Amino acid sequence: MRWLPLSLLLLAPAAALAQAPAQPDPFANFDANKDGKLSLDEVPEQLRQYFSMADKNGDKFVSREEFLAVASGQTGGEAKAGVELDQLKNIDYVGGSNPRQKLDLLVPKDAATKKRPLVVFIHGGGWLSGRKEDCLSVARLLASSGEYVTATINYRLTQEAMWPAQIYDCKAAIRFLRGKAAEYGIDPDHIGVMGLSAGGQLVSVLGTSGDEPKLEGSLGSFGKVSSRVQCVVNFFGPTDFLSFYGKDTSFENLSTGNMIKQLLGKDKEEVMENARQASAVTWISKDDAPFFTAHGTNDTLVPYAQAEEIHAALQGAKVESHLVKMQGGGHGFENNELNQRIKVFLDKELRGIPGEISEAPIKAN
Repeated sequence: MRWLPLSLLLLAPAAALAQAPAQPDPFANFDANKDGKLSLDEVPEQLRQYFSMADKNGDKFVSREEFLAVASGQTGGEAKAGVELDQLKNIDYVGGSNPRQKLDLLVPKDAATKKRPLVVFIHGGGWLSGRKEDCLSVARLLASSGEYVTATINYRLTQEAMWPAQIYDCKAAIRFLRGKAAEYGIDPDHIGVMGLSAGGQLVSVLGTSGDEPKLEGSLGSFGKVSSRVQCVVNFFGPTDFLSFYGKDTSFENLSTGNMIKQLLGKDKEEVMENARQASAVTWISKDDAPFFTAHGTNDTLVPYAQAEEIHAALQGAKVESHLVKMQGGGHGFENNELNQRIKVFLDKELRGIPGEISEAPIKAN
């Protein structure tokens, strides 16, 4: 359940060109000769298939304006530069100076003039590793469109604390951002979350547990603010630990997997109760946030059945749920059609823009 920084492309038809590992300026990262434009040779080989899509004027180079236009999701017409952003780093959302309880924000510079929906990105890493910077490139793509404020968060890893510390941190971060909405130009009524693998598990629990007291915790200065979210994008996250290894998964099953074992505890009673509480399916009710789930059929780390299970359970509770089967995909994939569907979903749920979301299977790249 590790983060794959170049394996998952989101939001824009050619967003891959802006996918650089945790750099404040992805364009500059690629521009090796610093001439203000990208040649095909300067783009990593695995991303060259997208070059012609970004080269709008056909001059065999991608300018910064063309790069930002693609990153912002513009698909035609004159290329326009993405909006200028303020990057606010290492904001302590709890107040205890723990680096694992800090977040980064990307806020359009005109934040004082309008409120924007917020999308919070939660990294993967098997609850053992990962950092908020892993999600920065994707968060920048969305924020540079000028349509959203984005955040990336750290949370405590299992070397420091086991469940439910991770969800306590995530909920504290949501409460903090909602409580500070006016300061950061955030629309507090429209907050979405996006995560993959271990992060997918956490965003799924955020989406189904609402203000559940058992998972809320008491961290931070905004204890009376809601931690509810308005939509969830889950990439191949575990959603039911009690069926993770098949029907009626046992304590013995859960104790064999190192990542899961370190998350859930040691003795049988503790592990089984934490497995129940850490499963998004446990908390499903009719007032849950809409879900978009994408999962590879050949995922050898998190079974595809996990996606099917939460999708069926959400539908059974009359909650909006979209499941996209990534045919042949493993634990990480990239696909332009998937990117477009995600953008439609986010715009529909957070910006009120109508759109049809296809659930037809997609052949993974």
